[in-house]
Amino acid sequence: MTTEPFLVLDEARTGAALTDADTLGAALTRALIAVARGEASTPPRIAARTPHGLLGAMPGHVPGLGLAAKLITVFPDPERPGRSSHRGLVAHFDERDGRLLAILDAEPLTAVRTAATATLALRTLARTDTRRIAVIGTGAQAAAQLAQLVSLTRGSGFGAGAELVVAGRTPAQVAAVAQRFGVRAAPSVEAAVRGADAVLCCTGADRPVVRREWLAPGTHVGSVGGSEGPELDSGTIRDAALFAEWSGAVAEAPPAGAHELQGVSAERVTQLGSVLAGDHPGRRDEAELTVFKSTGHAALDVAAAAVAYASAACGGRTE
Repeated sequence: MTTEPFLVLDEARTGAALTDADTLGAALTRALIAVARGEASTPPRIAARTPHGLLGAMPGHVPGLGLAAKLITVFPDPERPGRSSHRGLVAHFDERDGRLLAILDAEPLTAVRTAATATLALRTLARTDTRRIAVIGTGAQAAAQLAQLVSLTRGSGFGAGAELVVAGRTPAQVAAVAQRFGVRAAPSVEAAVRGADAVLCCTGADRPVVRREWLAPGTHVGSVGGSEGPELDSGTIRDAALFAEWSGAVAEAPPAGAHELQGVSAERVTQLGSVLAGDHPGRRDEAELTVFKSTGHAALDVAAAAVAYASAACGGRTE
């Protein structure tokens, strides 16, 4: 039996294979709809914990996209006190015969697919007249999110011409990120949030970084961080229409589920794929506060791996 070669994509090549926002957005939409309709096979993620960090495992299958599994470690980053690193790999397989097709770097894949999913939720749930978007955080995930938003605001559709502002707990890092992406640096998180039409949180916080009283009527809030605790306070969760990638965000305990959604009635949380499929209206009016709480999901890794593999395979690069 002859074993066919598989692609091995390092950090740079994985990132380069995920630069087509439209193709990635379409694959993520397909995956989220499959999750909402029960068509994807994605068991809850598990994690082995050490005294210093964890190793998570996330297998998944999305019909028509592929079969993949991610192994990823989350450990404190000694070079960035208070922040964590996410390192690992994604193995992408042929869904028909089980052949290994590619091994990809999980760090850029996770960052890009997470930011792209939050941007998809923003476009789906935020008000159409959104003119100011605040990003909270200065780490790798915030950078991935800002890269997505800079492209969005320079387009001609939703968010065109919107002001981008970034905030965080360390002024020097906020200034550096703002300069890197050509956006405005806010003097505080509160200053960034007040008056924003949309707020996207990308932190490693273990306690809320956004308060309900800072949010204006009609604001959309996205939260992709908070692995160690809630990014959003209980008042925001109480008053908002809630959306997530999957029902397990409520039903499962962290790290599979969301800290913010523990104890919330499952009936209050709508799967984003249901809105994308047209099975749920999403935002009900211009004054409604909407929250997309992301926990990450294996189906999104499958989607991103499929896009990256197709892109890289077209280049004819194998190892």
